[in-house]
Amino acid sequence: MTAQRIWPIPGGIHPAEHKHESTATPIAQAPLPKQLILPLAQHIGAPALPCVAIGERVLKGQVIAKADGFVSVPVHAPTSGTVSFIGPAPYPHVSGLLEEAIVIDTDGLDEAQPFTPVADFRECEPAELLEIIRQSGIAGLGGAGFPSAVKLSARRQDKLHTLVINGTECEPYITADDMLIRERADAIVSGIDILMHILKPQEVLLGIEDNKPQAIAALRMATSGTPIKVVVFPTKYPSGGEKQLIQILTGREVPTGGLPADIGIVCQNVGTCEAIARAVLEGRPLISRITTLTGAALARRQNVECLIGTPVRDLLDYAGFNPQQLQRLVMGGPMMGFTLPNLDVPVVKTTNCLLAGDSRELPTPAPAQPCIRCGECMHACPASLLPQQLFFFAQGKEYEQLKAQHLFDCIECGACAYVCPSSIPLVQYYRAAKGEIRELEQKHQKAEHSKVRFENRQERLRLEEERKEAERKARLERAAALKAEQAQAADTPQADIARVQAQSASAGLSDAQKKAKIEVSMARAQLKKAEKQLAANDTPELQSQVAELRDALSKAEQTLSQLEQQVASAPAAPAPAASDNTEALKKAKIQTAMARAQLKKAEKAAGEAPSAEQQTEIEQLQQALAQAEQAQAALEQAPSAPAAAPAANDTVDALKKAKIQTAMARAQLKKAEKAAGEAPSAEQQEEIEQLQQALAQAVQAQAALEQAPSAPAAAAPANNNVDALKKAKVQLAMARAQLKKAEKAGADEAELQSLQQALQEAEAALHSAENSSNKPAPEHVLVNKSGVDEQTRQRKTELALARAALKKAQRALEAGDADAQAAVSEAQARISAAEAALAELTE
Repeated sequence: MTAQRIWPIPGGIHPAEHKHESTATPIAQAPLPKQLILPLAQHIGAPALPCVAIGERVLKGQVIAKADGFVSVPVHAPTSGTVSFIGPAPYPHVSGLLEEAIVIDTDGLDEAQPFTPVADFRECEPAELLEIIRQSGIAGLGGAGFPSAVKLSARRQDKLHTLVINGTECEPYITADDMLIRERADAIVSGIDILMHILKPQEVLLGIEDNKPQAIAALRMATSGTPIKVVVFPTKYPSGGEKQLIQILTGREVPTGGLPADIGIVCQNVGTCEAIARAVLEGRPLISRITTLTGAALARRQNVECLIGTPVRDLLDYAGFNPQQLQRLVMGGPMMGFTLPNLDVPVVKTTNCLLAGDSRELPTPAPAQPCIRCGECMHACPASLLPQQLFFFAQGKEYEQLKAQHLFDCIECGACAYVCPSSIPLVQYYRAAKGEIRELEQKHQKAEHSKVRFENRQERLRLEEERKEAERKARLERAAALKAEQAQAADTPQADIARVQAQSASAGLSDAQKKAKIEVSMARAQLKKAEKQLAANDTPELQSQVAELRDALSKAEQTLSQLEQQVASAPAAPAPAASDNTEALKKAKIQTAMARAQLKKAEKAAGEAPSAEQQTEIEQLQQALAQAEQAQAALEQAPSAPAAAPAANDTVDALKKAKIQTAMARAQLKKAEKAAGEAPSAEQQEEIEQLQQALAQAVQAQAALEQAPSAPAAAAPANNNVDALKKAKVQLAMARAQLKKAEKAGADEAELQSLQQALQEAEAALHSAENSSNKPAPEHVLVNKSGVDEQTRQRKTELALARAALKKAQRALEAGDADAQAAVSEAQARISAAEAALAELTE
């Protein structure tokens, strides 16, 4: 059997080993502590998430924190006890900051939940074994603590050709792996067999330094008859680094910024292999590890198997700790370890050594001197870097130069600082520079991410605006098409003129014809309303509704046509009255007023700079208004035949109809005023004014019918007096509406007084017209209004004026008037005072 070839690595040093102090006795079992502190972040990746509550009793091996993501592992209870705290707790880090942890008060029973071992791992699929390793909470026990399952599944298996097992343990003082190999070599080989079943490597190399003869002998005996090759090579620090060990055993170098898996190699520590064997063959999660207790400040230097989460203070007391001799307490070795801030921190999964050194073992570092450019650091660097150049660039914060000099290839072994004659803490500079570079890269990534999100948002807004623009154009096209159809309908003003001229010699309508006409008119109005809703929002429900209304209109028109044909075939009736022409003229006037109101509303909404859509709508409304005015003028000029006085029954029916119209107009006005409230919008105010005008016309028409004589018409002077009375009523209604509008709009007191004066004059004119018209005086009914006395009315008026002043000041403030803030405050104070005064009367 030929010996496995080894390749030398550049650099390296030979510090004093100090390993024999802790290998004289076997591995001991540390006593059960009273309390365990279990940090949720004991590995690289996302911290675990607690799944237990304070006060809950847990068993040995129970999951107390679940993995949070792919690069994460769960945390298990090392023994039975009660969860006493979940939150920030001491953590083994050079910063001394607290970290989230779960604290368990042990009960001393060490009661475990049932473990589930695998009967024959060779019958299991690799994915199943990887899941067992993941759920057992196993992370690398010899390095940074990377989750083992993630590392074993990071690359495709067809690229893997070599499995490297690290048993080097090159740093001084640390002997945890050495003692593990001596006493549990068979368990390590079992773990390697499981890894071979998962990875299917072509070659398995187990590297170990020649300063561990007993461990080497144990390994050779345990691997006899297996494909595992035990490779012994000369002792040199830092041969135990992952990249350095791969180069020693295979001659291959891991590329800059790459991983061993990139060159078909996976590396695992012997301690991790033993933990994998326990997890698969015994069903036991990672709840303990072997830790070296050494240093001159300890009376018994040895290796112990301790529960994860055991406070460092308990382990030191077990080893005979002497605080007077302690110079520094280091977790890890003297080269790559760090000084613990206090003794309350717990042992975690990566704790392989506690070094309690005195002033001789860990002397106070000498003050740093200027670099003399001796080059010793360059010769000692195992990664073939230029530590001197890295030091200067780190001092100057030249991060691009640091990356160009491959700063992140530095494994922070401390060899350069060890040989530096100027005692410069080089590794500290490198660590600080790495942290700053990572922070800058994270900020840059966040900025790029924010930029991408902003650009995506702008694109979404642009697409949404294009969609809305397309919908607006489609609505305009549908509305234009609908108006074109309506222009061709039979209910246009031009059609009304034609009907009046055609019916000027025909007889009066029967009740059936009137009813049919009303049904046609109502059906046509409902269809128009539904078509308008369909143009604004095209839905299947509205399409179905429009189709049904069109069918109803068609049926109503057919019924009316049949009735008209029946009338045409009947004997001729007496000459018709001029009421048809009058009704058509009224309808034309109403359509003209509505078209004018719509145009005014559209112009007000468009403002001084209307858009293209608004300008198109305004032009269409102007055209519609012109057509309505033309139709009204034609009807006004149409000659009317002399009409006889209407019969008594016709007069009664017209009066009933007028009363109904007046009641409906009054109800609509009341409903609109209630919906608008105290502060109506511009559209609501405009609607209220239109309804007030319609009500005034209805009242005027009703009054005319009530005064119409059943006998021949009265003399002309009486008609003139009635017209003056109607005109006075209309002027009074308009004056009252203007005053109410001004009060709601928050006009100033001068304008309100002027409108009140105009109202009083209109009331006086109405009284004068009533006296001149010889109309019977109305019967006055006194209503008890004791609840609203003169003082209450005055205070309510004051409150209304104060609210109007507040609205006016707020509009000025919104317009950018800097002095309006004082007016707003004054108005608010005025409102408060008026409300308080009114409340005094109501109490």
